[in-house]
Amino acid sequence: MTPTLVRHHLSHAGPAARVDLWARARDWSEIQERMLVPLYEAVYERLEVGPGTRLLGLGCGSGLALVMAAARGAAITGVEPSSPERFALARQRLLPDTWDARAREATRLVRGTPMDAADAETPAYTLVTAFEPIGCRTGDAEGLGELLQGAKPLAERGAAVVLAGWGPPERCTTASVLHATTGPAEPVRASCRDDLERVVQEAGLRPDGSGRVACPFGYADLDSAVRGLLSTGLCDPALAVSDPAQVEKELTEALHPYQRPDGTVWMPNVFRYLIARVP
Repeated sequence: MTPTLVRHHLSHAGPAARVDLWARARDWSEIQERMLVPLYEAVYERLEVGPGTRLLGLGCGSGLALVMAAARGAAITGVEPSSPERFALARQRLLPDTWDARAREATRLVRGTPMDAADAETPAYTLVTAFEPIGCRTGDAEGLGELLQGAKPLAERGAAVVLAGWGPPERCTTASVLHATTGPAEPVRASCRDDLERVVQEAGLRPDGSGRVACPFGYADLDSAVRGLLSTGLCDPALAVSDPAQVEKELTEALHPYQRPDGTVWMPNVFRYLIARVP
């Protein structure tokens, strides 16, 4: 597909930045998404995801977490409510044209809300995941809560629901880098330990354990690091009020302390996940 430049509208005041959303989605898929692989692996190992698992992935993005679950034998459904570009990449990964109808049976992708995934012929889900980490942007917890409210009726009683969040600020190098870049536009806020618990409580779910996972962000060079971090969307407030070249310059400068002598960039981070159960 030919990349298209579109206006990326944000909720706050100020001129919207022109963003190539197709390029951003590819950067997410090719550079940034793999940074959370240790998180996916830790959750799947702890919950023994396998052939008996029926997984509903909320905000599935370009689908890497679903690919990993499918490789374990799980039947997967991915829901992507906000990014048609990432969703298109997920379809390429998970529903290639070369697959026959039988190979597609255990895989569903839905562009929309969890309720759009409701299907009388589909058994209730045994696992619901929301791996997009919350805790850095104002309002992200509320958006996650809405997704969970839509997903809860689709899960069986006792099904596990997994939420992810950024770890303590002092253990998330990337948060400080992003904070230095966004500045007064809408600073990346410090992650609050209670964010995940509050979402679970408001969704009417029962907490059932948690864990922390080291997810270092490693890049081949500064250019890859800048592209990867921009693909997260966490710099969008700055892009809405500043020249993109200036934002990239500030991001590059903030990354310099984490560049190694060989040119690679390495930022230690810790992410937290919370497991809840459907009552």
